[in-house]
Amino acid sequence: MKLARAIHFDDSDTRVFHNPARTGEWCISGGFEFSNWTEGDLVGKAKQAFTNGWMGVETFGRSSFVAVTQIEEYERAALAGALARHFVEIYGAPDEVAAMGVAEEEIAQMIELCEDHAPNSLLTVTRELTDAGVRESYRMIEPQDAGIEQFAVHGSLDEEPHQH
Repeated sequence: MKLARAIHFDDSDTRVFHNPARTGEWCISGGFEFSNWTEGDLVGKAKQAFTNGWMGVETFGRSSFVAVTQIEEYERAALAGALARHFVEIYGAPDEVAAMGVAEEEIAQMIELCEDHAPNSLLTVTRELTDAGVRESYRMIEPQDAGIEQFAVHGSLDEEPHQH
């Protein structure tokens, strides 16, 4: 079984999201957060979270990139419980038992999204507001296409040595 963890190549998420996800935390789409949003809600950092943020299931912060990896059943069950508590505390679900079904569905959707991708594949999400509601689309970046050279800053070694 596979799910995805927040991954960061630089500190940009700390600048673009009100609440950035912690590197390594398990993530889901989290599109439910925007179900009642209108164009008027899409401003600043909130717009950035809407447009391309995955939701971490520990901090409930956002991440621009997630990496696909294996997850164990006990970890999935713990995530469902944390998400159910979030639904009670933030969205007014009557109790965790009532919220558990929706929490399980959210996690199952993300597991399904990750299942056909190789470990370490990177995923991005893009959302748009349509007349029918929030539309999500996903992009996958192959592990070998996401080499560190794309994100590292390289110096030059071509300088002449100093003679003393």
